[in-house]
Amino acid sequence: MTETTGSTATPESGNPEGADAADETTADGKLSRRERRRANKASGGEGKKSGKRAKKGLFARIGIFYRQIIAELRKVVWPTRSQLIQYTTVVVTFVIVLMLLVAGLDWVFAKGAFWLFG
Repeated sequence: MTETTGSTATPESGNPEGADAADETTADGKLSRRERRRANKASGGEGKKSGKRAKKGLFARIGIFYRQIIAELRKVVWPTRSQLIQYTTVVVTFVIVLMLLVAGLDWVFAKGAFWLFG
């Protein structure tokens, strides 16, 4: 299989509240995302979201969901016709072998039960 690039992570997914992934300030002295969120919450701005992270309507979320499905299906490496025939032949052969094995064991156990119980 080949590796694909890209991510299916959404902006809403991130580190949980209690995760210690980020320090309080970054190396250049700016506030981290967690610290900005705390400051925003303290100022009362958490209730209203704007821009990219604003709450979207039902139909917009459904549209995004289906666009993400199509994007993921484009990443799939589909088998060629000859590979598909080969895989199907292997599966059918395996199923037939297992059917014969189970049928043989059933026959053996049936003969054993008739012999034992008459």
